[in-house]
Amino acid sequence: MSQLVIIFFNILAPVFSLVLIGYLVGPRLGIEARSPARMSYYILVPAFIFNVFKDAQIQAALAVRMTLYILTVTVGVIVISILVARLILHASPKMTAAFVLIAAFGNVGNFGLPIIQFKLGDDALLAASVYFLVISTFGFIVGVIAATWHKGSGRGAVISAFTTPGVLAVLPAFLVNGLNLQLPLAIDRAVGLMAGALIPMMLLTLGVQLADMGRPRLTWNVGVASLLRLVVGPVLAIALAGVFGLTGIERGAGILQASMPAAVLTSLIAMEHDLLPDFITTTVLFSTLASAFTLTVVLAII
Repeated sequence: MSQLVIIFFNILAPVFSLVLIGYLVGPRLGIEARSPARMSYYILVPAFIFNVFKDAQIQAALAVRMTLYILTVTVGVIVISILVARLILHASPKMTAAFVLIAAFGNVGNFGLPIIQFKLGDDALLAASVYFLVISTFGFIVGVIAATWHKGSGRGAVISAFTTPGVLAVLPAFLVNGLNLQLPLAIDRAVGLMAGALIPMMLLTLGVQLADMGRPRLTWNVGVASLLRLVVGPVLAIALAGVFGLTGIERGAGILQASMPAAVLTSLIAMEHDLLPDFITTTVLFSTLASAFTLTVVLAII
């Protein structure tokens, strides 16, 4: 028990503290969550994705195994969530889409990167970033498709997904990396500053969003969606790591990324596309609070 307490205070408490600051300070300063949320969505997220991967170096074969691994885990969580939503909860198509959005997109940036750095060290940031890129890109695509599918055709949903700012930043990052291009120093520093602002901005924004909601309305669906996000992910990740031949840092980082609560970006996507934003934001809150326990256990296991 003492080990779990030490793990929580040394690794998780610094992350949770920023959410608490946003929750307490946001209403007192009259900050509305939508403005910083949109700034993060359209500016800071693409800057962060571009900045992380423009200089990343990793063996291609290992990167492919890691990609297939985390995609398999994520798809597994999505499929199980759809089955639970439709067959057990008899949820509406819109609620099922919300379950898919939560299942597809863990908080692998805000929580994943700093927690993995604190637990596994700076050497694990590259592996964590590879998982971040894959999950973020896949999560954006699946999440936006799920969020927009109820509005119209599937074609429109796919177009919306591939024009998401975070996804659009992937191609130029790979071009700069693959061609070994040197950005002008002024541009490189500006992008770095914006990228560095993402994690604290989004954690603070999450706190402001949660404060704006008032008292959360916890429902059975919120609990089930959170449980699927926090438990199914790490169970599948632990079970499948050996299948893909992953050990050490790559295994630990993958398991942790699969264990993250619902991403703050799910709230942003839900707000942008009017997909049950109160339900999803409540699930983000509940899964984030519950992850204080589940993540502590996962951290102790690995």
